[in-house]
Amino acid sequence: MASDKLRMYKTPKFRNPRLLIGFSGWMDGGDVSTGTVKGLIDKLGAEKFAEIDAEGFYIYSFPGSMEITALFRPHTKIENGLIKWFEAPTNAFYCSEENDLILFLGKEPNLQWEEFVKCIFSVCAEFGVEMIYFIGSVAGLVPHTREPRLFCSASNTKLKEAFQHYGVKFTNYEGPASIVTYLTTSCKQRDLSMVSLVATIPAYVQGNNPKCIEAVTRRLVGMLGIQVELDDLRTISDEFEKKLSDIVEEQPELDSNIHKLEEDYDNEIFNSEMGDLKKWLEQQGIRVD
Repeated sequence: MASDKLRMYKTPKFRNPRLLIGFSGWMDGGDVSTGTVKGLIDKLGAEKFAEIDAEGFYIYSFPGSMEITALFRPHTKIENGLIKWFEAPTNAFYCSEENDLILFLGKEPNLQWEEFVKCIFSVCAEFGVEMIYFIGSVAGLVPHTREPRLFCSASNTKLKEAFQHYGVKFTNYEGPASIVTYLTTSCKQRDLSMVSLVATIPAYVQGNNPKCIEAVTRRLVGMLGIQVELDDLRTISDEFEKKLSDIVEEQPELDSNIHKLEEDYDNEIFNSEMGDLKKWLEQQGIRVD
């Protein structure tokens, strides 16, 4: 193995496997990245076969306010004076041999990106992976009553030509980078192909977003060419949208702004500086980056 941080527990049998990656952290708004991959792991009955040791990849203590520090700390639950669980970061690989698919579910590391990526590439080399997918999400000016759009970045021009047929929009961005961009760039040096598919989800909806998870999962399984029953996700998605719409109707100002957003969204206006709505969201403490 390329790194002593990688632990392999079994050796699955593949023909021409693909790797699907989901990360908690920066690009996991609405739990779409982790929720999509977790859902597929469950539905495919995928088994854990390897993991990356978390030691040395994460910052647990960070100076600053409690709100900032809390983003870095492990999570725990204490009930009636007893510690029920302590949740340290995990980074695990799962296999679905029948679908020729490796699924990776982890937390974006704070440190040693190069070493972390070597662990991922080591698994790719071991099983002959040539194609990597990342699925993620970010907050945007998207109405909860519409399908989230997928924005794509790719490791090469040939992939762009292939994925434009899936109705994705290609990303235009300049700013702080994630490990996903670092991984995509590193693929070029290893003759691997990688696409990053990032959904824009409603900025005004906090927490787990079943509607976006269902929509992204549905599109992703089509790209991967796998057969998965999604009726349960659709039912949960419909129920979630209805509850959200009922809440919105009770807030006239928000309801009015969302109707305006629907009109712009349907007309394919992609201006992240959409004046009044963006300003109003920021006044409510909701950032749109």
